[in-house]
Amino acid sequence: SGRSGDGGSALRPLYMDVQATTPLDPRVLDRMLPYLTAYYGNPHSRTHAYGWESEAAMEKARKQVADLVGADSREIIFTSGATEANNMAIKGVARFYKSRKKHIITTQTEHKCVLDSCRFLETEGFQVTYLPVKKNGLIDLKELEAAFQPDTSLVSVMTVNNEIGVKQPVQDIGEICRERKVFFHTDAAQAIGKIPIDVNSMKIDLMSISGHKIYGPKGVGAIYVRRRPRVRLEPLQSGGGQERGLRSGTVPTPLAVGLGAACEVAQQEMEYDHKRISQLAERLVTKIMSEIPDVVMNGDKEHRYPGCINLSFAYVEGESLLMALKDVALSSGSACTSASLEPSYVLRAIGADEDLAHSSIRFGIGRFTTEEEVDYTVQKCIQHVKRLREMSPLWEMVQDGIDLKSIKWTQH
Repeated sequence: SGRSGDGGSALRPLYMDVQATTPLDPRVLDRMLPYLTAYYGNPHSRTHAYGWESEAAMEKARKQVADLVGADSREIIFTSGATEANNMAIKGVARFYKSRKKHIITTQTEHKCVLDSCRFLETEGFQVTYLPVKKNGLIDLKELEAAFQPDTSLVSVMTVNNEIGVKQPVQDIGEICRERKVFFHTDAAQAIGKIPIDVNSMKIDLMSISGHKIYGPKGVGAIYVRRRPRVRLEPLQSGGGQERGLRSGTVPTPLAVGLGAACEVAQQEMEYDHKRISQLAERLVTKIMSEIPDVVMNGDKEHRYPGCINLSFAYVEGESLLMALKDVALSSGSACTSASLEPSYVLRAIGADEDLAHSSIRFGIGRFTTEEEVDYTVQKCIQHVKRLREMSPLWEMVQDGIDLKSIKWTQH
């Protein structure tokens, strides 16, 4: 993996941001290529071989996606990604049942597209409960149970958080919802293909899937919509009635094939990847923490996906650390919100101090991350945190035994 000393060469930083996106697995590209060239038929053309071969490829891909999550292939609908799937699930269910049900439950740490869909529904007269999370990033199931109203139509809780990697108790949530005959949606973009998911045992009614988070192409995803008990949605997109009328528009065969292939590869590699990624994550955290004091790992230690590690380095500004680590591609939160200097709303929700929230870095370890890359990142990280702290007056005060919380800072 190329690194440059002079910064001016064409070598790129090494990649440690797999929560933002993943590289395309070469096996996936191989499956896609024929459908980008020779087999270009419209999968909805019913009168000739071009259409039939594309349709067959699309249906095979649908089954590969379904198999990964224990669904029936008729329950999988192709979308442009998890953002569209989340919008479809939340707005679609809410609007379909609006004559009787006007209430939705979600959490404060969901992905922006879930929160924004909920905010949008509030302008249409729906009521939304945004559940807080505990210090460890997990919801309190008692608080969830207390939030139900007679007119609750949907609960939406993500499986694995994209910023801190915590894994919500999806199965328990599914059971609570099923008992109350309320639909349960989960945004599984960061979980699918990485941890085992079964829509039936977890009692999931709707689920969002993304291609580019699992070494598939960008611009494609899927939504799982349960057939029994049947979930009805009002479609967002009207047109030729493709995808059971829920998502009109020509399905992009090469992308669908890519998503299917990515799901199949993920199913084969899941156990191996998980074990390997766990070991690399352990190596990264242990090495950093043994060399640097005052490092906090955000999110629950046990209930988590190991490939997403969010660390706060006290007395260091996260942005300065990111800039110092310019030969490693990292981030300080989600790609969607990184332009604002506000600390992450996810870290705020878990009650991280404002200064610690500003000093957090997310490390993403994936299928193609090597031990050398982890060690290089660790070494650079240690070097720069020490250097930045030596420049920090706060660090100096702490070393002198001053409690920063007790200081009355005056405005000049």
